[in-house]
Amino acid sequence: MWQLVILNIAGKAVRRFLLFFIIPVFPTYRQKIQKKRCMKSSIHLALIINGIFFLGSSFFQSGTAKSIERGKEVYASYCQNCHMEDGNGTPDVFPPVAKTDYVKKPAKELIKIILEGQSGEIVVNKKTYNGIMPAQSYLTDEQIADVLNYVRNSWGNKIPGTITPAQVKTLR
Repeated sequence: MWQLVILNIAGKAVRRFLLFFIIPVFPTYRQKIQKKRCMKSSIHLALIINGIFFLGSSFFQSGTAKSIERGKEVYASYCQNCHMEDGNGTPDVFPPVAKTDYVKKPAKELIKIILEGQSGEIVVNKKTYNGIMPAQSYLTDEQIADVLNYVRNSWGNKIPGTITPAQVKTLR
């Protein structure tokens, strides 16, 4: 304990003298110093790992964000005539894609609906629709993936995961 008092009072030169010549004689204080150094190293390592994690996750997020941005354009060009700009659809004619349980379906099913179209009765948010959605197979794999990512992450929909063009390609 008396070593700490001396270190607090003494100047830099005295501290260096104590660190190199006197303190090595007292192993308990040396162990405290080593623990502090180890702790600092651990903190630095943790900060580096967290930085890598957050940079990495933001990198992957940016890929999804770009897909969603492109999907908005695809939606405006090919989907919004029926499902409306706000995603609420046309009452009793075209189902909503906003805040809907229907887009929670597996990615494969959603991709097939766009590629092959859909007809007959469907239930969306506990409401029955009986219409025809024509096939959109003329869209590229990237456009289909992008529009699905947009719909699954807009208007209150928060569906985890990203649909990729490769997934679309395997179902063509």
